[in-house]
Amino acid sequence: MQSSKPALIQDAATAHVRPPVSMAQPARRITSEALLQQGREVEIEHSGKIYRLRVTQLNKLILTA
Repeated sequence: MQSSKPALIQDAATAHVRPPVSMAQPARRITSEALLQQGREVEIEHSGKIYRLRVTQLNKLILTA
């Protein structure tokens, strides 16, 4: 017999309980113009590492470490 309540997903590595993706908040959307602020590249610091987000000659985005 199945319950009508959505199941919770448990992350075994950290033992955190989080809702399934269908119940999660939608991702925030930020325009590339807001990130780049009229430039062609920006550095992003994440967990102590620096990443570079840049616009290519074909006007695509590329993220490198």
